[in-house]
Amino acid sequence: MRLQTRLILLIGTLLLVTIIVLTLSFERMLAAVQQQNTGAAALKIAKAVASLEVIRSGFEADDPSSVIQPVAEQIRAETGAEFIVVGNRNGIRYAHPIEERIGMKMVGGDNGPVLQGQAIISEAVGSMGASVRGKAPVFDRTGQVVGVVSVGFMIEKLQREAAAYRTGIMLTAALTLLSGCAVAIWIARRVKRSIFGLEPHEIGMLYQEKKAILETVHEGIIAVNEVGGVTLVNQTAMKLLGRQEGEEIIGTPILELLPESRLMEVLQTGRAELDQEMLINGSTVVVNRLPIRDYEQRVIGAVSSFRNKSELLRVTEELTQVKRYAEALRTQTHEYSNKLYTIYGLIQLESYQEAMDLITHETDVHQNLIHFLMREIPDPMIGGILIGKFNRANELKVELTVNESSSFKKIPEDMDRNHLVTIIGNLIDNALEAVIDAEEGRRRVNVLLSDRDGSLLIEVADLGAGVPEEAAAHIFQTGYSTKAANGRGFGLAIVRQAAEELGGSIKFQSAAGRGTVFQVNIPISDRKGESL
Repeated sequence: MRLQTRLILLIGTLLLVTIIVLTLSFERMLAAVQQQNTGAAALKIAKAVASLEVIRSGFEADDPSSVIQPVAEQIRAETGAEFIVVGNRNGIRYAHPIEERIGMKMVGGDNGPVLQGQAIISEAVGSMGASVRGKAPVFDRTGQVVGVVSVGFMIEKLQREAAAYRTGIMLTAALTLLSGCAVAIWIARRVKRSIFGLEPHEIGMLYQEKKAILETVHEGIIAVNEVGGVTLVNQTAMKLLGRQEGEEIIGTPILELLPESRLMEVLQTGRAELDQEMLINGSTVVVNRLPIRDYEQRVIGAVSSFRNKSELLRVTEELTQVKRYAEALRTQTHEYSNKLYTIYGLIQLESYQEAMDLITHETDVHQNLIHFLMREIPDPMIGGILIGKFNRANELKVELTVNESSSFKKIPEDMDRNHLVTIIGNLIDNALEAVIDAEEGRRRVNVLLSDRDGSLLIEVADLGAGVPEEAAAHIFQTGYSTKAANGRGFGLAIVRQAAEELGGSIKFQSAAGRGTVFQVNIPISDRKGESL
């Protein structure tokens, strides 16, 4: 059975049972109140009759009935009572609506308390049927009870009057039930619309899927409601926030959890904020913030996803490394193809000496470079990136040199070589691009690697156009580039991030038309007790 049908049946049944119970209860209370009021009225009349002097003196007459009966009947007619019966202490009637019963004994058996001087209300079956009675004693001049006045209203008549009310009550109940059913249908349709027509089992499945997805993604996710209270947080976010697993933070105001969060601004403006940087527990994260809207497009909350910037840069770095290695292989293949074609042409021209000189020159250049790197820069990863960039520079007709005073032997064992390769590779790439359009004689790049004075120094100098003054303050920002092409502006940002993760820093000097020098300094003297 669909949710909408179940809601209608449930609410309708609840209304039906409630209305029936209330109707019966109201009818019973009405009857009780009516009977109580009737009894009180009967007792009031009885007391009034018993206090009349004519009634009292009638008991002393030779024929009490001839005095009391006319008075009693007149009062009965004026008050609308069903009967007014007056009897003596022995229960013999002196007045009765049916004259033939005067002189007979009173019926009902409820005169005992009255003869003791009490006025009472009772229900009993008399000669005229079941009735509600008000009974009062009649006192003589000495204060002795000499008789009883009984005023009654028939219960059957009260029931007929209650039945007239019952019709109105049932009609009101029916109208209320119909209105309730209409409201139940409206509520069911609104509920269905608010949950986008989903059934409960579908909502449960979506919840389980959402929970699984939240715990498998590598990004931290936090959601808040319209007042900024946290409604959802995954384990990745808990770790980035420095919170213990299982710690309850649902309902915590987001500004209490993250004072620098801009989720409240997103709630107010309804505008998304993408790829924003912020600091969480000393780590730089990249944040996306989106408003959550209901089916009427009202902002009812906001969600934020964020990931450690170092992880993003590491992914970018790995992609850059792959591209760099592929580019180096392509360059080397192209370069050696050209050399082989040249040698092949010299042999065909029988210029054997020139061919031998070219082979010797190329062999010497590469062998000298390889021997120098093996001696002064023995780390294979760093040596490999330098050789790859050397081949790339040859293809671009750029002179790339490694300073003869370079020495890079004291790299700590625990230092991440990938970060060093990232720094060297990106700085050389930027330098090559800086001089690619320079005039002949200025297309030179010099690399200096040093491990002296307790730190690693990486210096890359070029003779390019230099960094414009207006760009100097922005060149380390992610996505910023002085080039117009898309997909640029990540190299120096990655270099800065890699240097900072190694505990180092980067700086540069540049002069218009004279080139640029980038320097990365990484302290190593205090790494894990080493003293270099």
